[in-house]
Amino acid sequence: MCGIVGYIGSKNATPILVDALKKLEYRGYDSAGIAVFDGQDIVVRKAKGALKMLEERLAKDTVKGCSGIGHTRWATHGEPSDINAHPQINESGSIAVVHNGIIENYARLRAWLQSEGVVFRSQTDTEVVAHLINYFYEKDYDIFQAVLQALNKLEGSYALGVICKDYPDRIIACRKECPLVVGLGQNENFIASDIPALLEHTRDVYFLEQKEVAVLYADHVDLFTASGEKIVREPYHVDWDVSAAEKGGYAHFMLKEIHEQPKAFTDTMRPRLVKDAAGKNIDINFEEMQSFDSWKNAGRIVITACGTASYAGQVAKYAFEKFARIPVEVDIASEYRYRNPVSFPTDIFIVISQSGETADTLAAMRLAKAGGARIIAITNCVGSTIAREADDVVYTWAGPEIAVASTKAFTSQLMCLYLLALKCGKLRGTLSEKDYLHYLEEIEKIPSKAQEILDNQTDIQKLASQQFNKEKIFYIGRQFDSAISTECALKLKEVSYMHSESFPAGELKHGPIALVDKSTLVVAVATQHDLFDKIASNIVEVASRGATTMVITQDKTGYFNSCASTVISIPETDDALSSMLSIIPAQLFAYYCAIQRGNDPDKPRNLAKSVTVE
Repeated sequence: MCGIVGYIGSKNATPILVDALKKLEYRGYDSAGIAVFDGQDIVVRKAKGALKMLEERLAKDTVKGCSGIGHTRWATHGEPSDINAHPQINESGSIAVVHNGIIENYARLRAWLQSEGVVFRSQTDTEVVAHLINYFYEKDYDIFQAVLQALNKLEGSYALGVICKDYPDRIIACRKECPLVVGLGQNENFIASDIPALLEHTRDVYFLEQKEVAVLYADHVDLFTASGEKIVREPYHVDWDVSAAEKGGYAHFMLKEIHEQPKAFTDTMRPRLVKDAAGKNIDINFEEMQSFDSWKNAGRIVITACGTASYAGQVAKYAFEKFARIPVEVDIASEYRYRNPVSFPTDIFIVISQSGETADTLAAMRLAKAGGARIIAITNCVGSTIAREADDVVYTWAGPEIAVASTKAFTSQLMCLYLLALKCGKLRGTLSEKDYLHYLEEIEKIPSKAQEILDNQTDIQKLASQQFNKEKIFYIGRQFDSAISTECALKLKEVSYMHSESFPAGELKHGPIALVDKSTLVVAVATQHDLFDKIASNIVEVASRGATTMVITQDKTGYFNSCASTVISIPETDDALSSMLSIIPAQLFAYYCAIQRGNDPDKPRNLAKSVTVE
């Protein structure tokens, strides 16, 4: 989720681009750069690290010109570095590109372009775009047609800003899946990934639709379809205040990131699903994995992580054991590092960390690696310490997560783990081809089903307004639901400061039920159809002792209507995949309880986003 900006007009572009990037720095902060036409050439300045590193470079080496593009990067292909920072350019430096998104077929395009004699400098998927545009540009030297032809070759998601030395009077912008806004000024025009970057200059904008192309001049903007047909549209007037705009109109980053989960699911999943010529899913491909040979004969899987990431591991335990019939151990990293763990040469060792810098997880990984384990890292941050030191890295392409309490990073971790578990099951021959294809079809539907939950969140908001003063909240479930309940309880305690715990439902009678009274809310996660009668019995047990009860379920028959106080329905999916959906109502409930109690859900007390010290 990088941030891109562009300016064309009569003013010096550099300070405008840098100021706009400051408004978008929350979208990416591992590198930044600008490309400005100075009257003769396109001059590129970029720097690894926070935006201030670019500012320091520009202070020593100024660039002046009236048109340019800029970028703040959240790495997906290639570690953070000066060379991998955007803008990316063609070999002669006559075309510069900034990009938000993921080019899924970049490896094939790169190989083809190299066979045509193109020399690549970076590891990024974006450099492919610059060279591809140049390839078509050299056919007839029409930059607009070159961009259109390049777009026909690109697969994946993108928002692009393109400038060409031979056409200094224009910026070309286009989008597919990723947001892009065109700002309309007086004898100056702008592009940006998000509205905050534009509000200082204009409130009249075009929101580019799927596969639309905009050509910006200083005095006007033309809109086109992907086939080059002209579009006429009235601009939209933005009346948000700056604070709301930074959060995309949402009150808090946490709510914004909860709503970004369908896209995070898609970005993490789609590049890894292999389709046949008819568009049917036939396999899972982790291009970044060096080899899956060791998975076929592995004796067990060990997963270690902290906090939310460890709860993703708990869900994964059930997934791997179900799909691949392989034993799984899940260890809290802070415990693993201080005991004398037993390791075997046939172990698969998976570490999970959103930041890739979690101190205990890093120490546990190093301990396992010293013992001979092959390390598979799941992280959201390209170039992080864990990513660099692991043998294989699987990235969750969730984009930056600003709120301290993890939401979209967690569900993206689940998506990666489910895909790995399914792939493992296929390799080990424990999943039939029919079942494998069934799960692929079901998992591809998860983003749209997540969106359905988010489109109908009013009931959850209302429930929070009724229950935010409960003294105790217990989450219960069985199997996958028991695992996801741990994260449900954590979200609530993190942001609302309400006392919440999770228990396997079958353990209620072994102690926790002693705490149940009229001040208790018991939330049952019930998505495993063959265990509905068991969880219903648990609901009756706590209700008879005065508890208020809520069920999160994918049942559409009304099974729990007679025994639960409230039923929150989620779209139906395969029971084994349900955890990716059942967590979303719990996230929303936690958020709205925090709001009711007057808390800032983005910055819960005593907590930090990344725990980089012990």
